[in-house]
Amino acid sequence: LMRYSDALLLLLLSAIWGASFLFMRVASPEFGPVALVLVRMGGAALVVLPFLLSAKFRRALIENFWPLAFLGFINQAVPFVLLSFSTLRLEAGFTSLLNATTPMFTAIVGVLWFTTPINRTQVLGLLIAFAGVAILSLDKLDFKSEGPGWAILAGLVATFCYGIAVNFSKKRLAHLSADQITTGSMLASTAMLLIPGIYFWPETNPSTVAWGSAIGLAVVCTAIAFLLFFRVLSRAGAMASATVTFLVPVFAIAWGVSLLGETLNARLILGMVVTLFGTAITLQMIRLPKLSRA
Repeated sequence: LMRYSDALLLLLLSAIWGASFLFMRVASPEFGPVALVLVRMGGAALVVLPFLLSAKFRRALIENFWPLAFLGFINQAVPFVLLSFSTLRLEAGFTSLLNATTPMFTAIVGVLWFTTPINRTQVLGLLIAFAGVAILSLDKLDFKSEGPGWAILAGLVATFCYGIAVNFSKKRLAHLSADQITTGSMLASTAMLLIPGIYFWPETNPSTVAWGSAIGLAVVCTAIAFLLFFRVLSRAGAMASATVTFLVPVFAIAWGVSLLGETLNARLILGMVVTLFGTAITLQMIRLPKLSRA
Protein backbone atom coordinates (compact mmCIF):
# COMPACT_ATOMS: atom_id res chain seq x y z
CA LEU A 1 0.00 0.00 0.00
CA MET A 2 1.07 3.56 -0.66
CA ARG A 3 2.37 5.37 2.40
CA TYR A 4 0.47 8.40 3.66
CA SER A 5 3.43 10.68 2.93
CA ASP A 6 3.63 9.41 -0.67
CA ALA A 7 -0.09 9.96 -1.15
CA LEU A 8 0.32 13.56 0.00
CA LEU A 9 3.24 14.02 -2.39
CA LEU A 10 1.10 12.60 -5.18
CA LEU A 11 -1.67 15.09 -4.44
CA LEU A 12 0.83 17.95 -4.21
CA LEU A 13 2.41 16.98 -7.53
CA SER A 14 -1.01 16.76 -9.21
CA ALA A 15 -1.98 20.18 -7.85
CA ILE A 16 1.32 21.67 -9.09
CA TRP A 17 1.05 20.19 -12.58
CA GLY A 18 -2.61 21.19 -12.69
CA ALA A 19 -1.52 24.75 -11.92
CA SER A 20 0.95 24.66 -14.83
CA PHE A 21 -1.96 24.94 -17.26
CA LEU A 22 -3.24 27.93 -15.29
CA PHE A 23 0.19 29.59 -15.49
CA MET A 24 0.45 28.91 -19.23
CA ARG A 25 -3.04 30.32 -19.76
CA VAL A 26 -2.02 33.55 -17.99
CA ALA A 27 1.51 33.97 -19.36
CA SER A 28 1.26 32.71 -22.96
CA PRO A 29 -0.72 35.70 -24.36
CA GLU A 30 1.95 38.15 -23.16
CA PHE A 31 5.14 36.14 -23.73
CA GLY A 32 4.09 34.06 -26.70
CA PRO A 33 4.57 30.28 -26.62
CA VAL A 34 8.25 30.13 -27.63
CA ALA A 35 9.54 32.90 -25.35
CA LEU A 36 7.51 31.50 -22.44
CA VAL A 37 9.02 28.05 -22.81
CA LEU A 38 12.50 29.57 -22.96
CA VAL A 39 11.82 31.22 -19.59
CA ARG A 40 10.30 27.97 -18.31
CA MET A 41 13.20 25.74 -19.29
CA GLY A 42 15.91 28.31 -18.55
CA GLY A 43 14.55 28.88 -15.05
CA ALA A 44 14.21 25.16 -14.42
CA ALA A 45 17.75 24.55 -15.68
CA LEU A 46 19.10 27.10 -13.20
CA VAL A 47 17.45 25.17 -10.35
CA VAL A 48 19.17 21.89 -11.31
CA LEU A 49 22.61 23.41 -12.06
CA PRO A 50 24.05 22.35 -8.65
CA PHE A 51 23.97 18.74 -9.91
CA LEU A 52 26.75 19.71 -12.34
CA LEU A 53 29.18 20.22 -9.46
CA SER A 54 29.81 16.47 -9.56
CA ALA A 55 32.43 15.40 -12.12
CA LYS A 56 30.84 11.96 -12.37
CA PHE A 57 27.47 13.58 -13.05
CA ARG A 58 28.92 15.81 -15.80
CA ARG A 59 30.69 12.87 -17.40
CA ALA A 60 27.44 10.89 -17.60
CA LEU A 61 25.73 13.81 -19.36
CA ILE A 62 28.57 14.21 -21.86
CA GLU A 63 28.67 10.48 -22.63
CA ASN A 64 24.91 10.50 -23.31
CA PHE A 65 24.77 13.89 -25.04
CA TRP A 66 22.78 12.93 -28.15
CA PRO A 67 20.09 10.80 -26.45
CA LEU A 68 19.60 13.51 -23.82
CA ALA A 69 19.46 16.20 -26.52
CA PHE A 70 16.79 14.26 -28.40
CA LEU A 71 14.84 13.79 -25.17
CA GLY A 72 15.04 17.52 -24.44
CA PHE A 73 13.69 18.20 -27.92
CA ILE A 74 10.84 15.67 -27.93
CA ASN A 75 9.88 15.74 -24.24
CA GLN A 76 10.22 19.44 -23.40
CA ALA A 77 11.03 21.94 -26.15
CA VAL A 78 8.42 20.85 -28.72
CA PRO A 79 5.51 19.72 -26.48
CA PHE A 80 5.84 22.65 -24.06
CA VAL A 81 5.66 25.14 -26.94
CA LEU A 82 2.66 23.30 -28.42
CA LEU A 83 0.81 23.22 -25.10
CA SER A 84 1.56 26.91 -24.51
CA PHE A 85 0.10 27.62 -27.96
CA SER A 86 -2.98 25.55 -27.06
CA THR A 87 -3.65 27.63 -23.96
CA LEU A 88 -3.89 30.75 -26.16
CA ARG A 89 -7.21 29.44 -27.49
CA LEU A 90 -8.32 26.72 -25.08
CA GLU A 91 -9.24 26.80 -21.41
CA ALA A 92 -6.68 25.44 -18.94
CA GLY A 93 -8.90 22.51 -17.94
CA PHE A 94 -9.55 21.52 -21.54
CA THR A 95 -5.83 21.59 -22.40
CA SER A 96 -5.05 19.44 -19.36
CA LEU A 97 -7.52 16.82 -20.58
CA LEU A 98 -5.74 16.67 -23.94
CA ASN A 99 -2.49 16.22 -22.00
CA ALA A 100 -4.09 13.34 -20.07
CA THR A 101 -4.09 11.27 -23.28
CA THR A 102 -0.30 10.80 -22.93
CA PRO A 103 -0.61 7.13 -21.81
CA MET A 104 -2.78 6.50 -24.87
CA PHE A 105 -0.11 7.78 -27.26
CA THR A 106 2.62 6.06 -25.24
CA ALA A 107 0.89 2.73 -25.90
CA ILE A 108 0.41 3.50 -29.61
CA VAL A 109 4.03 4.55 -30.14
CA GLY A 110 5.23 1.52 -28.17
CA VAL A 111 3.30 -0.85 -30.44
CA LEU A 112 4.25 0.87 -33.71
CA TRP A 113 7.97 1.52 -33.17
CA PHE A 114 9.20 -0.20 -30.03
CA THR A 115 7.49 -3.62 -30.37
CA THR A 116 5.72 -3.22 -27.06
CA PRO A 117 3.00 -5.86 -26.64
CA ILE A 118 -0.61 -4.76 -26.24
CA ASN A 119 -3.68 -6.87 -25.52
CA ARG A 120 -7.29 -6.51 -26.69
CA THR A 121 -8.38 -4.89 -23.47
CA GLN A 122 -5.84 -2.12 -24.00
CA VAL A 123 -7.01 -1.67 -27.60
CA LEU A 124 -10.54 -1.21 -26.26
CA GLY A 125 -9.19 1.32 -23.77
CA LEU A 126 -7.55 3.28 -26.59
CA LEU A 127 -10.81 3.37 -28.55
CA ILE A 128 -12.74 4.57 -25.48
CA ALA A 129 -10.13 7.26 -24.80
CA PHE A 130 -10.35 8.45 -28.41
CA ALA A 131 -14.13 8.61 -28.03
CA GLY A 132 -13.65 10.81 -24.98
CA VAL A 133 -11.41 13.17 -26.95
CA ALA A 134 -14.05 13.26 -29.69
CA ILE A 135 -16.73 14.21 -27.15
CA LEU A 136 -14.52 17.01 -25.90
CA SER A 137 -13.49 18.31 -29.29
CA LEU A 138 -16.25 17.84 -31.87
CA ASP A 139 -17.82 21.25 -31.29
CA LYS A 140 -14.40 22.96 -31.39
CA LEU A 141 -12.91 21.60 -34.62
CA ASP A 142 -12.78 24.98 -36.33
CA PHE A 143 -9.57 25.25 -38.38
CA LYS A 144 -9.96 28.86 -39.47
CA SER A 145 -7.05 31.17 -38.66
CA GLU A 146 -8.29 31.89 -35.13
CA GLY A 147 -10.25 28.68 -34.63
CA PRO A 148 -9.59 26.33 -31.69
CA GLY A 149 -9.10 23.32 -33.98
CA TRP A 150 -5.39 24.11 -34.42
CA ALA A 151 -4.96 24.41 -30.66
CA ILE A 152 -6.56 20.99 -30.14
CA LEU A 153 -4.31 19.49 -32.80
CA ALA A 154 -1.26 21.10 -31.17
CA GLY A 155 -2.22 19.63 -27.77
CA LEU A 156 -2.60 16.14 -29.25
CA VAL A 157 0.73 16.39 -31.11
CA ALA A 158 2.33 17.40 -27.80
CA THR A 159 1.04 14.27 -26.10
CA PHE A 160 2.21 12.21 -29.08
CA CYS A 161 5.69 13.66 -28.47
CA TYR A 162 5.43 12.58 -24.84
CA GLY A 163 4.53 9.09 -26.04
CA ILE A 164 7.74 8.97 -28.09
CA ALA A 165 9.75 10.37 -25.16
CA VAL A 166 8.52 7.76 -22.67
CA ASN A 167 9.37 4.85 -24.95
CA PHE A 168 12.70 6.37 -26.00
CA SER A 169 13.71 6.96 -22.36
CA LYS A 170 12.99 3.35 -21.45
CA LYS A 171 15.04 2.06 -24.39
CA ARG A 172 18.01 4.46 -24.48
CA LEU A 173 18.31 6.15 -21.07
CA ALA A 174 17.34 3.49 -18.53
CA HIS A 175 20.96 3.31 -17.30
CA LEU A 176 20.92 6.96 -16.15
CA SER A 177 19.51 8.29 -12.89
CA ALA A 178 16.37 10.41 -12.80
CA ASP A 179 18.45 13.46 -11.84
CA GLN A 180 20.79 12.94 -14.80
CA ILE A 181 17.93 12.53 -17.27
CA THR A 182 16.10 15.58 -15.92
CA THR A 183 19.15 17.84 -15.81
CA GLY A 184 20.55 16.77 -19.17
CA SER A 185 17.26 17.13 -21.04
CA MET A 186 16.49 20.49 -19.38
CA LEU A 187 19.89 21.93 -20.33
CA ALA A 188 19.54 20.61 -23.88
CA SER A 189 16.05 22.03 -24.37
CA THR A 190 17.14 25.40 -22.97
CA ALA A 191 20.01 25.55 -25.48
CA MET A 192 17.65 24.68 -28.34
CA LEU A 193 15.17 27.36 -27.35
CA LEU A 194 17.70 30.15 -26.78
CA ILE A 195 17.81 31.62 -30.31
CA PRO A 196 14.11 31.03 -31.17
CA GLY A 197 13.08 32.41 -27.76
CA ILE A 198 15.12 35.59 -28.25
CA TYR A 199 13.80 35.97 -31.82
CA PHE A 200 10.17 35.69 -30.66
CA TRP A 201 10.68 37.73 -27.49
CA PRO A 202 7.71 40.12 -27.02
CA GLU A 203 8.25 43.76 -27.96
CA THR A 204 6.32 44.87 -24.87
CA ASN A 205 7.66 43.72 -21.50
CA PRO A 206 5.16 41.24 -19.96
CA SER A 207 3.27 42.29 -16.86
CA THR A 208 4.24 41.37 -13.31
CA VAL A 209 1.46 38.77 -13.23
CA ALA A 210 2.74 37.18 -16.44
CA TRP A 211 6.33 37.14 -15.14
CA GLY A 212 5.17 35.62 -11.87
CA SER A 213 3.30 32.91 -13.79
CA ALA A 214 6.33 32.20 -15.97
CA ILE A 215 8.67 31.93 -12.98
CA GLY A 216 6.17 29.71 -11.14
CA LEU A 217 5.95 27.56 -14.25
CA ALA A 218 9.75 27.24 -14.37
CA VAL A 219 10.65 26.72 -10.73
CA VAL A 220 7.58 25.04 -9.23
CA CYS A 221 5.84 23.31 -12.13
CA THR A 222 8.98 22.11 -13.92
CA ALA A 223 12.09 21.80 -11.72
CA ILE A 224 10.46 21.02 -8.35
CA ALA A 225 7.62 19.01 -9.93
CA PHE A 226 10.03 16.69 -11.76
CA LEU A 227 12.01 16.09 -8.58
CA LEU A 228 8.76 15.26 -6.74
CA PHE A 229 7.63 13.00 -9.57
CA PHE A 230 10.79 10.91 -9.56
CA ARG A 231 10.65 10.65 -5.77
CA VAL A 232 7.08 9.30 -5.96
CA LEU A 233 8.10 7.02 -8.83
CA SER A 234 11.01 5.51 -6.90
CA ARG A 235 9.09 5.07 -3.63
CA ALA A 236 5.57 4.22 -4.74
CA GLY A 237 6.07 2.64 -8.16
CA ALA A 238 4.88 3.25 -11.71
CA MET A 239 1.20 2.55 -11.01
CA ALA A 240 1.07 5.19 -8.30
CA SER A 241 2.84 7.75 -10.47
CA ALA A 242 0.41 6.98 -13.32
CA THR A 243 -2.38 8.18 -11.01
CA VAL A 244 -1.08 11.70 -11.65
CA THR A 245 -2.58 11.39 -15.14
CA PHE A 246 -6.04 11.29 -13.61
CA LEU A 247 -5.57 13.88 -10.88
CA VAL A 248 -3.92 16.66 -12.92
CA PRO A 249 -7.03 17.46 -15.04
CA VAL A 250 -9.18 17.58 -11.91
CA PHE A 251 -6.87 20.13 -10.33
CA ALA A 252 -6.43 22.05 -13.60
CA ILE A 253 -10.19 22.36 -14.04
CA ALA A 254 -10.60 23.38 -10.39
CA TRP A 255 -7.89 26.06 -10.73
CA GLY A 256 -9.37 27.31 -13.98
CA VAL A 257 -12.93 27.54 -12.66
CA SER A 258 -12.00 29.11 -9.31
CA LEU A 259 -9.24 31.52 -10.43
CA LEU A 260 -9.91 32.27 -14.11
CA GLY A 261 -13.68 31.95 -14.19
CA GLU A 262 -13.59 29.13 -16.77
CA THR A 263 -16.81 27.25 -17.43
CA LEU A 264 -17.60 23.71 -16.35
CA ASN A 265 -20.29 22.10 -18.50
CA ALA A 266 -21.79 18.65 -19.05
CA ARG A 267 -19.80 18.00 -22.25
CA LEU A 268 -16.50 18.69 -20.48
CA ILE A 269 -17.40 16.41 -17.56
CA LEU A 270 -18.58 13.61 -19.87
CA GLY A 271 -15.51 13.91 -22.09
CA MET A 272 -13.25 13.86 -19.04
CA VAL A 273 -14.90 10.76 -17.58
CA VAL A 274 -14.81 8.83 -20.88
CA THR A 275 -11.22 9.85 -21.70
CA LEU A 276 -9.88 8.97 -18.26
CA PHE A 277 -11.87 5.70 -18.16
CA GLY A 278 -10.33 4.63 -21.47
CA THR A 279 -6.89 5.68 -20.25
CA ALA A 280 -7.35 3.63 -17.06
CA ILE A 281 -8.14 0.56 -19.17
CA THR A 282 -5.11 1.23 -21.40
CA LEU A 283 -2.89 1.43 -18.29
CA GLN A 284 -4.56 -1.77 -17.04
CA MET A 285 -5.64 -0.02 -13.86
CA ILE A 286 -9.11 -1.33 -14.76
CA ARG A 287 -9.15 -4.89 -16.04
CA LEU A 288 -11.74 -6.67 -18.17
CA PRO A 289 -10.79 -10.36 -17.67
CA LYS A 290 -12.58 -11.90 -20.65
CA LEU A 291 -11.02 -9.52 -23.16
CA SER A 292 -7.61 -9.93 -21.54
CA ARG A 293 -7.79 -13.72 -21.93
CA ALA A 294 -8.89 -13.28 -25.54
